Parts: sequence; C-alpha cells; structure tokens
Amino acid sequence: MGEHGQSLWRGRQCIRFRIATLVCLVACPAAALARVQPPHSLPLSVVLLDLAQRTGTEIVSVEPGVAAVRVPRADAIGSVAQQLRRVLHGTGFRAIRQSDRSYRIVRAATLPPRPRRYAPPPPLKGGDVIVTASKQRISLERYPGTITSIAPEGAVLGPAAARDMTVIASATPVLQTTALGSGRDKIFIRGIADSSFNGATQSATSYYFGDVQLGYSTPEPALALVDMQSVEVMEGPQGTLYGAGAIGGVVRMVPNPVDLNRSSGMLSTAFGVTEHGAPSDAFATALNLPNAAGTFGVRVVGYRSRDGGYIDALSPHRSDINGVNRLGGRFAMRFNPGDGWNIDASILAQRIAADDGQYADRLSGMLARDSRIAQPYRNSLALGRMIVTRRWNSGLELLSASSISHYAAQDTFDASRRPPAPLAEYRDHRSNRLITQEVRLSRSLDRGASWVIGIAELNNRDAQDRSFGPVGAPSDIIAVTNVSSSQSAFGELTEPLFANLFVTAGLRATLSHVDGTPSVKPRAGDVVRGRQTHRADPTLALAWMVAPHMSLYARYQSGFRTGGLAVARGIGRVAEFDTDDIGMGEVGMRMIRHGATGLSLSTALSYARWTDIQADLVDRSGQPYTANIGDARVFAAEADADWVPASGLSLKAAILYTDNRVSGTIADTAPRDDRRLPDTPPFAAHGGVAYDWAIGRDRLRASATVEYVGRSVLGVGNYLDIAQGHYAWSSVELGWQRRAVDLSLTFENVTDTHASRFAFGNPFSLANREQITPLRPRTVRIGAGVRF
Repeated sequence: MGEHGQSLWRGRQCIRFRIATLVCLVACPAAALARVQPPHSLPLSVVLLDLAQRTGTEIVSVEPGVAAVRVPRADAIGSVAQQLRRVLHGTGFRAIRQSDRSYRIVRAATLPPRPRRYAPPPPLKGGDVIVTASKQRISLERYPGTITSIAPEGAVLGPAAARDMTVIASATPVLQTTALGSGRDKIFIRGIADSSFNGATQSATSYYFGDVQLGYSTPEPALALVDMQSVEVMEGPQGTLYGAGAIGGVVRMVPNPVDLNRSSGMLSTAFGVTEHGAPSDAFATALNLPNAAGTFGVRVVGYRSRDGGYIDALSPHRSDINGVNRLGGRFAMRFNPGDGWNIDASILAQRIAADDGQYADRLSGMLARDSRIAQPYRNSLALGRMIVTRRWNSGLELLSASSISHYAAQDTFDASRRPPAPLAEYRDHRSNRLITQEVRLSRSLDRGASWVIGIAELNNRDAQDRSFGPVGAPSDIIAVTNVSSSQSAFGELTEPLFANLFVTAGLRATLSHVDGTPSVKPRAGDVVRGRQTHRADPTLALAWMVAPHMSLYARYQSGFRTGGLAVARGIGRVAEFDTDDIGMGEVGMRMIRHGATGLSLSTALSYARWTDIQADLVDRSGQPYTANIGDARVFAAEADADWVPASGLSLKAAILYTDNRVSGTIADTAPRDDRRLPDTPPFAAHGGVAYDWAIGRDRLRASATVEYVGRSVLGVGNYLDIAQGHYAWSSVELGWQRRAVDLSLTFENVTDTHASRFAFGNPFSLANREQITPLRPRTVRIGAGVRF
C-alpha cells in the first residue's frame, strides 16, 4: 500500500479517503471476489479513492461491501457531487455532503449517521509499516537502519500486568539486560553497555513513551506493557534525532491511542505457581470511551501484579523473600477539533515495591543466601505529557510534544560484617525530574522524499542521597546533585537519487551544560560549574530497493553523553567525569514478507568506536563511584528471520554475535579474554515456533520458544570480571479463543534450568564473587481475558 498507510478499524469496517495521506481497505467477502466482473471495471473503493485524490476531497464510508461493487472508472467532468452521482448510480449507495470538501457514502436506504472524525491510522504490518520512530513517515522497506518492532501481546509469555521491557527483551537477542530488579535494571542494545550498576551517568539507552522521553540518568522504568500497541527498538546511536544519551539506541513504547470511533475495553487476569516459590497473580483492565460526535474520547488503563518470591534467606530463616508488587495506571484524552488538528494529553503513574533483593549466593545454594537483614527496594514513576499535531493534505505535519516526569527510588543493602560485628545498613535514595519540549515540522511527499526539522529543550535534575550506619539509624554521607540542560536544533532529509536509491542526511547541533553539587540541597558555594558541551551529530545513510520487497542500506551516525559530578573513590569525595563519544557504521539487508505466507529476513553488520566510556562502578568496600574507564571498539553481526510456510504456522529465529574489546587502566587489570564490556555475551539466540488453527467457532494456538544467552562478565577490570550467563531457557504456551474470550496455559522455564542471569545483588558482599541472580524456577500460569 506504500508509505501513506491504510486504515482498518476492527469490529466495524470503515473507509476513509484523504488526499495524499490515507488509502482505503475494505474487507471483501470471498463470494463477491468470485463473481464474474464486467470488463474494464474497478472496485468502487478504488474509484472513490481516485476521485478523492484528484479533487482534494475527503470521502468517508462505514458501509460494508464497498469494495465488492465494481463500477467503470470515473470521468473528470462536472463538479464532485455530479461525478459521485454518476459513479454511484445503480450501486445501491448514495453520497451525503458533509461540508464543501467532505462526503459520506451510505446505502441508499439508510439515513446518514452523525458526522465523526477518525483517529490517524495505526502502523501496518509487512512492507506497509511506517517507521514513526524516524519522526518522518518513512516506510520500513526503505528505512536506512536497523529497527525492530515488537508486539507486546504476542511476543512474550506471561500476563501483561507483569510484563515490562526486561521481560520482553527475551523476544530478541539484540537486547541484553541486568537483573538487579524491576525498576532498577538497565537495558543494552547491540552490545553497547557501560555498566551493571546504577549511578550518575546518563543512560546508554534512551527510553520513550510515545514521543516523550521517560528518563535521563535513570534505570529502565519497568513500565508494565498493558494496552500497548508496539515496542520499537532503534539500534545504534541516534544522536541526530534523539540527542544526548541515545548512544546505544532508543526503546520506544507506543501505547494504544484513544479510539474516537467506538467504545471498547478489556479485562485480563492470571494466576501462576512456581516450583520452590510463592504463587503469583496479575490483573489488568482498559476502557476506551468516545463521545457520540467522535471528537473527544478518553482511555483508562489500570493494572496490578504480584510476582511471588522463590529465594530463601538462611539467617534468620525466611522463605520466598524476593516477591515484587507492581501497581499502576494511565489516563489519556484525545480531542479532535477538526481541520487536521489533534490534541492528546495523558498521565501515568506506577509504583514497584520488592520485599527483598533478587539475588542468591552459591555458598548457600542456587535459591538461597546468607544475609542478616532484609534488603527491600521501591521505585515510582509519574509522567504527564501533551502532544499537539496538525496535519495538512499536502503531507505536512506539525508536532509539539511536552512532558514532565519524576522517578524516585530507594534501595537498602545489608552492609553488616561477619558476626559478632553489629548489623549495619546502606541506603541509597535517587530522585530524578525531567522536563522536555520538542517542536518539529515534517513532510512526506508522494515521490518518496521526506524531511523533518525541529528544536528541542531538556532540563533534568538528578539527586542522590546516601546514608550508612547501624540498622534503623544510619548517618548521611556524601550526596550528589546534577542539573543538566540542553538546547538543540536538528534536521534530516531523505531524497531519492534515482527511482530505487534513497539518500538520507541529517545533523543535530546541541549546546548542553551540567552543574553539580555535593549535596541534595545545593548551596551557592558548593556548586561545581560544569563545562559547556558543543556538539554536532551527523547522519548519512543510503537505502537501495534492489527488488520490490528487498532493500540494502548503509548508515553512519554518532552520539554522546554529557559529563557531570559523581561520587569518587572513597567516602566523602566527589569528582567530575567527562563526556563520552561514539560513532557507528552499519550495513544491512531487509526482505519483507508480503501476503499470508513467505519469509521476512533482516541482517546487519556494525562497527563502533566508543571513547572515554562513562561507567558507574563499585569499589572493594562496596561504595559506588563513577569514572571514565577507557575506550572500546564493538563489532556486531545480527540476523532475524520470520518464516510462514503455511497459513497459521510461524517459525522465528534471531541471533546476535558481538566482539568487543575495552582498553584502559581499569580494563588492563583483567585477563585478556575478559577485557570486554559488561553484560554483552559474544553469542545470543532466540527461536520459536507457533501454530494457530480454527475448529468451528474456536481458535486454538500453541507456541514454544527457546532462548540462549552466552557467557558475559559483570564489569570491566579484575575486580568485576565475574562470569554470568551461559544458559538456555524455554517456554510453551497453549491457548483457546472464542470471539472475545481468551484462555491460556503457559509453562515457563520448562526444563527448570538453574543458572546465574546476573552476578550482583549487594555491593557489600560482592568481593566474595559468589553472588548470583537465578532464573525463576519452572512456573505454570493460567490466564483469562475478555474484550468488549
């Protein structure tokens, strides 16, 4: 269907024709397709689309069967109303005039419904996917880069209320994660990983909720992926379009928008049982309500989940200590005043609370540890955003995105020495407030050209408050506050050089500044004035359509992270850390399946140079600090295949190979084979098979997946070169669906594999090198859902 998109609203067939922006799709009964048609006739939907494009008129229909009627091609004589009368003569349909430039097609015997305004069409599958993360309307077939789109509801197992990005990462080996706990994990893309620990550095991966940034120097927010349309992963530095911080790539979570066409909702619940552990449960709901005129609507989402624990503490004995609770919701509004304007406003809030740390130690067993006090943690996220868009029939689009978010986290660690030493604790409290504003203008043209220009401003305040001492009465120790601001202007242009060759060029100019202070409540004399950073991040790319559904591409892009103030080695000191810089080149191939069966395939090779790497580390006494640890080169090769040999049967496979080497004072202390970036296994793979079939009114499905994660190390240097990973994990799902009701039975970790995902849980006992974060033991879940 090309890059202009298509619209299909389920449960109610609807065609919308808008010049140069939308293409119609109407479901046609098989019997109608089998009729013998008169010569030189076309489907009525096609003729109406042609008329709309020629005359600049909007033509809308909610009537089924428009595509099943065939008529001669319309001539261009007379007014739009006269042409419509000739086209519709004898078809059983008639045109109702809505305005000077708008008509509605209805059956001749029906009264015209009240005018409605429809939401923009969602991205499509296959070659018609529009890469909205590019901030232009570029079709996936000619996008010059590696991007993965994941449907959260079909990509991974488990209830939606307990599903976040660290869970969905298992659907693709391109994503690697830490496992410190929900809401304090990090996600790395294609081997660009800085550190296993949290601290003052800006995230190597940028997280977005739609068009607004979710965090700055915070972990992955662990937002529950309830009522989500898709998750888009843009691989490699994205400095031109996304600015500072996106050195590894961008993870963009796209929620389902408010639907102005119809009311709908869903309820889902699940219950799980884990071997050697406590039960789990989850509940989620979503409700969409438009007004009768189709100009205003709201969407409400709520969820709650409990992941039962499966790790025991030995002294004193406590069972299943690592349970995690999640509670959250979203509220969204959409107002469509007409004339191409659209206003979206939403708020979200989520809270995660864990009873204890998520780690064990090998000396006590794979599912137990010897810790003297509880180590709970909690974190919360709140976001408010407003998106205002204006679309013109010429393909021009104006977008303004404003947001404010707040992230807070509190961790407690057991800092006790061996008995008879008294009990001690370490507390770390983080608070992050982020304000962003972006305004951009873009245009997508019929001949394949597209461009975007924009300006953006960001202000972030990150405060870290720490205390250390006796349980219940720790004393404050050195704290750090960073205030970062940046202003930038960016632009990117995609232009066809020839019919099938497209070139993309772009540039972002950024002025950023960071001020720091060794206090949570800054005083004027304490402020450490940071250096200003002037940056220019270019993009240059080529995309060549070598066949109708196959393309080759090459791309170069750069990125950076600003410096700041952080805790230094030893208690009571702070120090500055410098800006780091990355440049990456990649080449790739993409082949997209068109039709019900066939093969989709993508491959890519990339090479990156990363200098002055920022990393949050832990010293041998358990205290955190931040430093520039050296330089790295990263080579990656990846492939992703999705084959549908027959209707209902799907086979998937994905692999990632990375080779990286770190050079620097800290890295050189480790054995040569361990001088690599943390949490980046040389090889990772994912495979799956699924079959879906119908029996009468019922639909049945069965699927199985297997994931392999190779060996990696916890960090850089001889203190942190602790092995982790090197395991395989499998799951199976069975499902039944009848109309709006869905039941599922899932088996996770079918073989009950015992392995260490992550070799860290408590910085004060890290020196014994025996910490592990075990896989969740074999778990069986029963789920039920209904849509209405």
